[in-house]
Amino acid sequence: MTSRRNFITGAAGAMVGASLVSKAGAAAIPEAPVQSSPATQPPLHPPSGRPYNPVVTLNGWSLPWRMKDGVKEFHLVAEPVVREIAPGMKANLWGYNGQSPGPTIEVVEGDRVRIFVTNKLPEATTIHWHGQILPSGMDGVAGLVQPAIAPGKTFVYEFVARYAGTFMYHPHSDEMTQMAMGMMGFWVTHPKDPRRHAVDRDFVFLLNAYDIEPGNYTPNVNTMLDFNLWTINSRAFPGTDPMVVRKDDKVRIRMGNLTMTNHPFHIHGHRFEVTGTDGGWIPPAARWPEVTVDIGVGQMRAIEFVADNPGDWAFHCHKSHHTMNAMSHAMPNLIGVDQGGVAKKINDLVPGYMVMGDKGGSMGGMRMALPENTLPMMAGRGPFGDIEMGGMFTVIKVREGLARGDYRDPGWYRHPAGTVAREWTGPVPDPVGAPAAPASGAVIGTAKRGGHEGH
Repeated sequence: MTSRRNFITGAAGAMVGASLVSKAGAAAIPEAPVQSSPATQPPLHPPSGRPYNPVVTLNGWSLPWRMKDGVKEFHLVAEPVVREIAPGMKANLWGYNGQSPGPTIEVVEGDRVRIFVTNKLPEATTIHWHGQILPSGMDGVAGLVQPAIAPGKTFVYEFVARYAGTFMYHPHSDEMTQMAMGMMGFWVTHPKDPRRHAVDRDFVFLLNAYDIEPGNYTPNVNTMLDFNLWTINSRAFPGTDPMVVRKDDKVRIRMGNLTMTNHPFHIHGHRFEVTGTDGGWIPPAARWPEVTVDIGVGQMRAIEFVADNPGDWAFHCHKSHHTMNAMSHAMPNLIGVDQGGVAKKINDLVPGYMVMGDKGGSMGGMRMALPENTLPMMAGRGPFGDIEMGGMFTVIKVREGLARGDYRDPGWYRHPAGTVAREWTGPVPDPVGAPAAPASGAVIGTAKRGGHEGH
């Protein structure tokens, strides 16, 4: 991580609500840290202020702050960024402090927070603190509660983080464009008592979607439904990092959805409880067991489980098109269609042409030429071959013997002998058929009684 100091030349004078920083006050603005690495960064343990148990942002990081006169001060810079969606593909997005999504902001319940926001975009913006209970003038809706932040200007938001919970931030200014370009971030308000809601490992990430045509770098901001890249924190599998946990750890995963549709997230090998929403923590008596949780648009869900089953476990959206990359929505179904003759004729004109779809949609083992800056639909590789997944897919790696703060990728799981599904080479038993249908008029499984016996 590197830092930079931004010199602001904003106009003088304060405004009601989110305030414009004056030229004289610009010198007092804290540095705006920048992060360019797409890798998951270590948790940010609080160097000052009250203690808390930090979160880990999957393929992301937490924003450092400074304490000034008892106020926790942050500096966000809204700016164009380049985000690596996965190795082999980058996107021209808009974000904060060098990345999309922006850094996670972590504070403690009761903290007074001051956030400086510098706009380096080509158009005006704001920030809405999604789910927070705060003064109306700090809510970030352009025109309604504050003037928009013009390009080159810096505003300051200040309020008390009143309630512990998990929230998000995003613009409420030309939000169709700005959110489609990746402007969003996570906010975690920790409880005053670090022992409350404590877990061993606490992960957070946002769900977002893009429409980037093959060969292009910039999203189509007018898309409403037909997105072709479904991502976790603006990363698509195989670019998503694994979530590494120690066996028997109590694990929390907080997921926020700022896409245009819902996402049913499913865990393999474990059961969890839904423990929180962006409205707060669910009382223990009201929690329910699940293996899949549906996260609606604009919602956050926190789940918790004990990682008592070692192995490599898939964790993904259960909408099958959301676990693929850059797919077309207009392909005909050619299963069972003999394309041999057609393929030969096409090959005479287009050498290297391959038949697709006649036996299903599997892309395993197929390596075809792609336009520049385009991901294959499925490109993951595991210890047993191709992992035919993309998009909103990652792996939870449960291991014995990890140190408490060790988040390093331990590699693929070594399965104990006899615990891996294998090909059967012995004799195959004859299939068991259904019993023959009874003769017409026959009665099955009843005893003929007379009168009202047994009543």
